[in-house]
Amino acid sequence: MSSMLKFITSVMNFFHDNLVRLTHALGLNVNDKQLHFLVIGLLGIILFLAVNKLFKYLIRYSLTAISFIYTFTILVVLVFAIEIEQKITGRGHMEFQDIVEGLWGFLVAFAIYLGFVIIGRWLKKLFRHRNGSRK
Repeated sequence: MSSMLKFITSVMNFFHDNLVRLTHALGLNVNDKQLHFLVIGLLGIILFLAVNKLFKYLIRYSLTAISFIYTFTILVVLVFAIEIEQKITGRGHMEFQDIVEGLWGFLVAFAIYLGFVIIGRWLKKLFRHRNGSRK
């Protein structure tokens, strides 16, 4: 896990350093806070537009899909926060496999939930069909 975080931070540092060099080469006088404001603002609006388009497409089919994506996103943030907290406090071991296992647990639990929903809908249709055919 530690090596993965180091890799991610090295990639982010690479982009950060090159962006700082680019802004200086272009003669833009922006400090680190202003750069964060601009970059995160731009990335955020691009991500928002993509997510908004995806959710508009998905809402035609199921609110469950949107709820799943939202929940999964929150869980990704949560499991990373837990692992980082373990590294900072020294209480537990920060391991990428813990993140994978935690998210896998949610996927399995969600699959079981979907199974119950599908069976419930099937039974509901079956009972409606039987009751409708008797009338």
